[in-house]
Amino acid sequence: MANKVRCGLVQTKNDIATKNGDVTPALLEKIRKSQMDKHLDYVKKAGEQKVQIICFQEIFTGPYFCAEQNPNWYESAEEIPNGPTVQEMQKAARANNMVIVVPIYEKEQVGVYYNTAAVIDADGTYLGKYRKSHIPHVAPGFWEKFYFKPGNLGYPTFRTKYATIGVYICYDRHFPEGARALGLNGAEIVFNPSATVAGLSEYLWKLEQPAHAAANGYFVGAINRVGTEAPWNIGEFYGSSYFCDPRGQIIAQASRDKEELLITDLDLDEIKAVRHTWQFYRDRRPETYESLVEL
Repeated sequence: MANKVRCGLVQTKNDIATKNGDVTPALLEKIRKSQMDKHLDYVKKAGEQKVQIICFQEIFTGPYFCAEQNPNWYESAEEIPNGPTVQEMQKAARANNMVIVVPIYEKEQVGVYYNTAAVIDADGTYLGKYRKSHIPHVAPGFWEKFYFKPGNLGYPTFRTKYATIGVYICYDRHFPEGARALGLNGAEIVFNPSATVAGLSEYLWKLEQPAHAAANGYFVGAINRVGTEAPWNIGEFYGSSYFCDPRGQIIAQASRDKEELLITDLDLDEIKAVRHTWQFYRDRRPETYESLVEL
C-alpha cells in the first residue's frame, strides 16, 4: 500500500501597498490581517481537499520589505510561538487536522530578529522552528542583513503526524551543505518558502532544488510569491511554485502570475526506492570533507 501524503503550497501577492516608506503600526496590522484572512481561507480550501501538510511563502504576513532599509518594519516581527500569527495557525491546524509551515518575521528580543518558519503539527502542537541560515545583502533590493540575524538552530527536522519534514528558506537554496544536513537529519520532505524575482537567479529556480532532491533522495516543495510590490517594484515575483520528487523531477507546478493553491500527493515509498538505487548516503566520504569547513 502506497504511503502517500497530500501536500499543498500557497503562492499569493500582498494586496496593500505602502507609500514612500511610510510604515505605521496600524498599517502593519492591516497588512498582516489581510494576509492572514487570505491564507486561512486557503487552509480551509486545502482542508476540504484533504491536504495533510501545507506551506506558505517566505514572510507570508506581508510584502518583501527587504527591498528597502526602514527600521519601522522591525515592528512587524512576532514572537514564536507566542505571537498572534502562530497561535491563529495552531487553531487552523487543529481545525483541519493539517500540518502547517508558517514562515514569518521572528522577534527573539528587541533588536534581535530572524527570518523563521514555525512548524505546527496536525493537532495544533507547536513542534519547533527553523531560522534562515544564509542571509543575502545584494543590490538592488535584497537588504536582508538589515533585518535578519543568521539562524542559529542548525538544520532541524520535524516528525509530524504525516511525515518528517525540514525547512530551508529562499537564499538557503543556493547552498548544498544545509540541504544535505536536512537529509542526514531524516527529512522526507523539505519546504523552501521564497521571495524571488525574475532576472539573474530565475534560471536557478528549476535547477538547484531538484538537484537537492536528487542528491539527497527526498521530496522538495518550493514556494514563491507572485506579482509586484509597490512602492519598491524591484521586479516580478514569478510564482512557479512546485513539488519535485526524490529523482529531481518536477511533478506539479503552479502558474507564474496567479495566486494559487498547488496540491499534489507525494508517495513517501519512492524515497526508499530511489535511495536503494542511488547509494549516495552509503558512498559519502565525510572523513575527506574536513577542508570544506576550515575556510
